[in-house]
Amino acid sequence: MPLPNYPAGTALKIRKGSTMSLPLMPKATAVWLVENTSLSFEQIAAFTGMHELEIQAIADGEVAVGIVGVNPITNGQLTQEELDRAQADPTFIVKMNKTDIPLPTARSKGARYTPVSKRQDRPDAIAWLIKHHPELTDAQLSRLIGTTKPTILSVRDRSHWNATNIKPQNPVTLGLCTEAELEKAVVIAQRRTSNAAKAKQREINRREREAKAAAEAAAAPPAAEAEAAPVADDQAPPSASAF
Repeated sequence: MPLPNYPAGTALKIRKGSTMSLPLMPKATAVWLVENTSLSFEQIAAFTGMHELEIQAIADGEVAVGIVGVNPITNGQLTQEELDRAQADPTFIVKMNKTDIPLPTARSKGARYTPVSKRQDRPDAIAWLIKHHPELTDAQLSRLIGTTKPTILSVRDRSHWNATNIKPQNPVTLGLCTEAELEKAVVIAQRRTSNAAKAKQREINRREREAKAAAEAAAAPPAAEAEAAPVADDQAPPSASAF
């Protein structure tokens, strides 16, 4: 049952336990709406089922860093007319459009099994991940969408037998993984990349300190010369005639 439009000044809220349908990729959809529309945080939160504070954090760049936004219009989850109406009226609640996109099911522990009907979609998913998340390793890609490293390599170097027909598509919309799994893999990859960059910078700083110390040591006079330096007259030892 669609939610009614509230009067101006009324907060837009969704009750807990509501059966209102939500986008396939709520966080990625929220990223796109924040970046490409003038919808309020309340409207985006109502459409994606997220909290307003989380939407604000996305706008501030505090969360969802590295997540590629997903256009809900192109995947049929929102109409342009609905979006235009919501942007013109801050109190209008954006309603989810019915779509035939398959919802990914939560997988059990163990090796990932990809149905035969979806295996042909894996090269498209690999191409999308390589394009939008190059920080992901082959091992992560393999676990994420249930493919093999030789297949990933063939897509990377375009030696795949069907390379001319590969079109990058989001693995979540293809039903090969969930948004939570993709986000977790991206966060891990970004953390690994950040740690590697910090370790490299520490090594550079260490080498610079060593080079500076070596230069200072080379510029300092040898110890033998320092000992042989002439003694000032007022510090000269008394001669024998003085006694």
